Amino acid sequence: MIEKHTSKNGLRIVLETIPAVRSVTVGIWVLTGSRNETERNNGISHFIEHMFFKGTNSRSAKEIAEAFDAIGGQVNAFTSKEYTCFYAKVLDTHKDLALDILADMFFNSSFDEEEMEREKKVVLEEIKMYDDTPDDIVHDLLARAAYGEHPLGYPILGTEEHLKSFKPDTLRNYISERYTPENVVVSVAGNVDHTFINKIESYFGTYGSKNQLSEIIKPAFLANNIERNKDTEQAHLCLGYEGLPVGDDYTYSLVIMNNVLGGSMSSRLFQDVRESKGLAYSVFSYHSSFLDNGLLTIYAGTGKDQLPLLQDTIKQTVDTLIKDGLSDKELINSKEQFKGNLMLSLESTSSRMSRNGKNELLLKRHRTLDEMIQEIDAVNHDSIKSVIQSIFKQPASKALIAPKAEA
Repeated sequence: MIEKHTSKNGLRIVLETIPAVRSVTVGIWVLTGSRNETERNNGISHFIEHMFFKGTNSRSAKEIAEAFDAIGGQVNAFTSKEYTCFYAKVLDTHKDLALDILADMFFNSSFDEEEMEREKKVVLEEIKMYDDTPDDIVHDLLARAAYGEHPLGYPILGTEEHLKSFKPDTLRNYISERYTPENVVVSVAGNVDHTFINKIESYFGTYGSKNQLSEIIKPAFLANNIERNKDTEQAHLCLGYEGLPVGDDYTYSLVIMNNVLGGSMSSRLFQDVRESKGLAYSVFSYHSSFLDNGLLTIYAGTGKDQLPLLQDTIKQTVDTLIKDGLSDKELINSKEQFKGNLMLSLESTSSRMSRNGKNELLLKRHRTLDEMIQEIDAVNHDSIKSVIQSIFKQPASKALIAPKAEA
């Protein structure tokens, strides 16, 4: 059972009790990411995520790490384009300590200048590692191609230039602006009862903010091409189509269609590109949903001389999908696969914490598993056809990283 509670300051708490387990996962979700940045502070959301682990007014970075190691717990964080999450998974007997440390990191991080300078070097190495991985960086190039100068086109990690400019007050000002109670959800799942809500309230229920949140601006989708020459053995190609926002009525139809297109080993792209023609080791498609739009991405990496054939094969696969839709067998199999993946994904407290936190943060509503199964079962050929026509009605954006001859 999921319990929801809204504090007087606007902060939301979501708690799911799972008595059959011995773990508890606590997550703090903040509605801020690279989308909420400017060209000058791009990368600050991700850098703050790092700095929350680098010491508070009462705990050093080492003491934070040792505290979780001593209880066999896990603590981590991640930043996306629209949200940041800090979470810990521990035995149920250590849930109070986990909450105390996470709250200490959230409210009392010291942002020591020496620690900041050291961590800038760490993040810089992360950026360099990412830049050295063309099958990763090509997805950032696609976002830039699809969204142009809009913040959704910014890289989550930022750039070396921006990173070097950050000062302690830069971080504190951004936190004051974006880490407001209305922007925060505390999600808990595991062997815990409703009284834990009072514990969370004692840490998070009274802090406030005077800042008014700025309204987000929906981006225009751009069918741009971006090509980058790089000394690689493969050409890395991404195609992007305008997708659907979070919570759209056709979301499940899109997920099922994408599964047939490129979401599994039995998908059409995998079979056409890899199995039939041997053009790529890695080929897949996926959909990213944002608050007001989405992006369907097709990726493949191929040898230097096979790029034209790869692009033709992908085009033929997409054209066939547009023309014929899904077969009865594909529709049935994809729905069953989706239901199986959904149910298996909810078997851990961390996955349930994540689902509940994200749903509350972005949608402010929660569906039961039975309700989701019903919606999946309701997907039919007509809804799939509507999604296909919506997604592929306009040209794709394109990003390519390839040796100079191919680019």
